[in-house]
Amino acid sequence: MSITLLSSPLQGFTDFRFRNAQHRHFGGIDTFYAPYIRLNGKFEIKPNYQLDLALKNNTSLEVIPQVMTCKEDEFLFVAKYVQSLGYNELNWNLGCPYPMVANKGMGSGMINSPEKIDKVLDLVHSETDIVVSMKMRMGYEKSDEILRSFPVLAKYPLKNIAIHARIGAQLYKGGVDLDAFQRCVDETPHKLYYNGDITTVEGFRAMQERFPSIDHWMLGRGLIADPFLPMMIRKDTTEYPEDRIEVFSKFHDLLQYEFEQKLSGDKHVIRKMLSFWEYFAQSFSNPTRIVKKIKKTNTIEAFDQVVKEIFEEEMEMSY
Repeated sequence: MSITLLSSPLQGFTDFRFRNAQHRHFGGIDTFYAPYIRLNGKFEIKPNYQLDLALKNNTSLEVIPQVMTCKEDEFLFVAKYVQSLGYNELNWNLGCPYPMVANKGMGSGMINSPEKIDKVLDLVHSETDIVVSMKMRMGYEKSDEILRSFPVLAKYPLKNIAIHARIGAQLYKGGVDLDAFQRCVDETPHKLYYNGDITTVEGFRAMQERFPSIDHWMLGRGLIADPFLPMMIRKDTTEYPEDRIEVFSKFHDLLQYEFEQKLSGDKHVIRKMLSFWEYFAQSFSNPTRIVKKIKKTNTIEAFDQVVKEIFEEEMEMSY
């Protein structure tokens, strides 16, 4: 069975800068989901959302916009906006686990409100021809909440439902609930994508064996921690290329350059790159030590020197 690999959106990480850098230096992802648009009651698209979805910034890869809302008029507004840019699909985020979102009845906090889901989907399907897809968790408090939404979802021609196999209350703690995901496979007519804890090639193989009917797989934190992962999955290999550090270094330089153009001052750039290194370090030796060293840097020069040392040490250990 051929597989399709997708990048799950992570707010603050997978904007067009990361997407383009990953695509250029590693590849392997078929489709990237953009981090969600959130209106916060104002019917205007913030400049950072406009920049992220601008076609000039997404010329070499397939991108699907995403919206975070619990209100039908907001969904409709965003749908018409992304259509005006030339996009024909809008993904609805019912998966965000963070309490500040869920407590407002959005993200995974909306899964247990099928009547509200119905209102949103009814309006957007009545007034636009945009293709709608879903990004969901199992629920917020219980893993069977999603099952109660399926009769409503079955009323609409959704492209797919991508399910992160946790409940919102878990955030990213604890394991994924594979039995609950299997119940979803058994009980919905819609095409399902799997998301959750695909961080290694071995882990992907195990998921494939567990769910042989699934052919669309979504990589989230695992992709940021190891941008090589999608191509290694495609090649079914656990071996990194011989020029691993050289490739990663070029990717890192490009990503850092992009954020230097966006952010003002060394501390802001270092803070942004540190947020990435908290993931990157997981695929290097001694990740705790790496993060501690980067946290001690206060200038770009010091940061660059530490990163250089990290790469040199990793190369020495590989020989």
